[in-house]
Amino acid sequence: MPLTTVIFDIDGLLIDSEPLWQEAAYEVFQQYGVKMTCEQYNSSVGLRTKEFVHWWFTIYQIPMSEAPAVEAKIVKRVLQKIEEKAKILPGVAHAFEFFSNKNFKIGLATSSPPALIDLVVSMTGIGPFLQATASAEELPYGKPHPQVYLNCAAEMNSHPLECICFEDSFNGMIAAKAARMKCVVIPHNAVSKEDRWAAADLKLSSLQNFGELHFNMLNN
Repeated sequence: MPLTTVIFDIDGLLIDSEPLWQEAAYEVFQQYGVKMTCEQYNSSVGLRTKEFVHWWFTIYQIPMSEAPAVEAKIVKRVLQKIEEKAKILPGVAHAFEFFSNKNFKIGLATSSPPALIDLVVSMTGIGPFLQATASAEELPYGKPHPQVYLNCAAEMNSHPLECICFEDSFNGMIAAKAARMKCVVIPHNAVSKEDRWAAADLKLSSLQNFGELHFNMLNN
């Protein structure tokens, strides 16, 4: 089935927001006496804020009654941090123009809340390229469950086998593959050499590096 549709993740792929999520989580969890390590945080990258908070509250035995307030605090801080200092990652304009020139349908699928989608669309100027956006925030399951990708594809009337996904996280890659979509991963440099990325159809170091040769490889 020929490829007709591309779906992009947001955090860590279009903007360098992962360190800002990490900062926000550290700051909020410190209010509960928890000093989270970098390794601990990285083990839960790609989870929704709700799942992230529940996971670490369980481990540190923090009362779950506090969880909704903590989720809200983390999201609020992240949005502020993104607006103040997030950088658009290399190749965003290139990738969106590449697929637009091929008349592809283009969507976003993220575990982040709709408010973050709106902020990033405004910051990057990609609004005119988009046919759909999907957030897993209110779904029964987030990534690595494929539902957010399936929802985004359905909104564009695309079959999953017609879709390419671009991801930076392991959970996102698993979600894309579980949806039966092609997946291009652009992992952070610190983890890019790990064997687990072999499940992807293609691994690159930047969106800027994606070109016609890669597209033809995926479209065979």
